[in-house]
Amino acid sequence: MRSVGPGEVIYEGGKLRLLYYGTRGKQHAAPILLVYSLIKRAFILNLQPGSSVVENLTRQGFEVFLTDWLPPNSSDSWRGFDPYVRHDLANAVRAVQNHQDAEQISIVGYCLGGLLSLLYAALRPNNVKNLVTVNTPVDMGASQGAFDWIDEYPLDLLRAIYGNCPSWLLSGFLMTVVPLQRYLDFWFGLSQYNESDQYAETFPAFRQWLDSEVPLAGQLLRELMLDVVKRNALVRGGLEIGDELIDLQRIRSPLLNVVAEFDTVVRPSSSLRLLDIVGSKDKKNLVFPTGHVGVALSDKAHAKLWPQIGRWLQDRDN
Repeated sequence: MRSVGPGEVIYEGGKLRLLYYGTRGKQHAAPILLVYSLIKRAFILNLQPGSSVVENLTRQGFEVFLTDWLPPNSSDSWRGFDPYVRHDLANAVRAVQNHQDAEQISIVGYCLGGLLSLLYAALRPNNVKNLVTVNTPVDMGASQGAFDWIDEYPLDLLRAIYGNCPSWLLSGFLMTVVPLQRYLDFWFGLSQYNESDQYAETFPAFRQWLDSEVPLAGQLLRELMLDVVKRNALVRGGLEIGDELIDLQRIRSPLLNVVAEFDTVVRPSSSLRLLDIVGSKDKKNLVFPTGHVGVALSDKAHAKLWPQIGRWLQDRDN
């Protein structure tokens, strides 16, 4: 099922396992750290031959490292942005730097992985050569009061009862928000963009990924919902991680912000605002006609989008 094998584990610590995939061509100077989301497993980025982001990038000559986030257990409910960003992700960056003897690396973050990447790049900008964010939630104010219902009490109650947000609750929330017959449309934008044949072909592995929800650490859910979503702190400011204040103006590396035009998971209006709030001078929005996961799976994305991302990185390699 996996196009370039399962990858070599070069680091494991905290709630992160880091997988390494060597290049299949001429090696570029800056290795790539692929940072995937926390609520599903990362193998969607290496699903099968011809539908693998990892395969696409290694064929272009990049050394690729993929974050395989480990599900939190009952003793991990305390974990918020601090341990995930300042410890786990920071350790992953150091592992890539040591493995490649590289001072700086390129980071490609997908969805919530893009959010974690932004936070890391704001805290440790000198380690990031290039930053690519893909379908990344940024401006929650674009939803016009849709999150006013979020309150501390139910989040604290959820943590008191379960510790972490159970995977079945995440699945149930999605199925409640989106009717069953539109579930695939929700994730993949199939009604807006004709990718149904391609996804039908990959359905066995695709179904495995759909069922791969993992729990979300209780404290992380609280910080995500209250600070990032309700308070819109990425845009308005005031988000703190540990004893450090997040300021996206500290991000100076070249930034490519990839937005799926038909994304109904992360609305394009939320992602497009990113260029207004980072300090990078070399920055660009790249809007591509697909749904949320079509970026990772569609034939057109592998034929056009990822080669374009690769060329953008290559142009800034030296």
